[in-house]
Amino acid sequence: MNKQIAIAALGLALTAPAAFAQGNDNGPWLVRGRILNLHSANKNSDAVPVSINNKTFPEFDVSYFFSPNLAAELVLTYPQKQDVRLAGSTVGSLKHLPPTLSMQYHFTGMSVRPYVGAGLNYTMFSSVNLPTGLTIKKSSTGAAFGAGVDIPMGGGWLANVDVKKVQIKTDISSNGAKIDTFKVDPTLFSVGVGYRF
Repeated sequence: MNKQIAIAALGLALTAPAAFAQGNDNGPWLVRGRILNLHSANKNSDAVPVSINNKTFPEFDVSYFFSPNLAAELVLTYPQKQDVRLAGSTVGSLKHLPPTLSMQYHFTGMSVRPYVGAGLNYTMFSSVNLPTGLTIKKSSTGAAFGAGVDIPMGGGWLANVDVKKVQIKTDISSNGAKIDTFKVDPTLFSVGVGYRF
């Protein structure tokens, strides 16, 4: 991934001044801004060697804690444009919007706050620009699994590192006939800063 962006984001997280507000380290709401790297698995048959590029972009997420240990997390971003490649050559592009909702278990009683989670991803594809005759299914639903750690910095501020594995796939058709299923199935690595209140 883009190591310089990740290091900069982590540096911001570790230096965010708690004086901005007096948050609650144990409040029910947690919002984060993170820099996320999408690394696609690019799984498909050899007959149709389709792939998309890896990409680094910002994301926003919000969590609500039902108890000290149990929380729901919603990850949001704006539609991301990806190059579509065939046998390594760029042949088109598309945009995808991949909101992900997870239930998480947060471990307590430590100086840091690790967590694990599982949930559901719903991806919408738009602005599809492919060679004539090629089309894709416009949505995907799949499982999402993740783990991470929040590092309290005082005043409600936290640094965060997170990794997720998400199932995203779409059918590829040629002149209306399905010819393959393309599995993006990305690994998502992110770092950032959060505020709990």
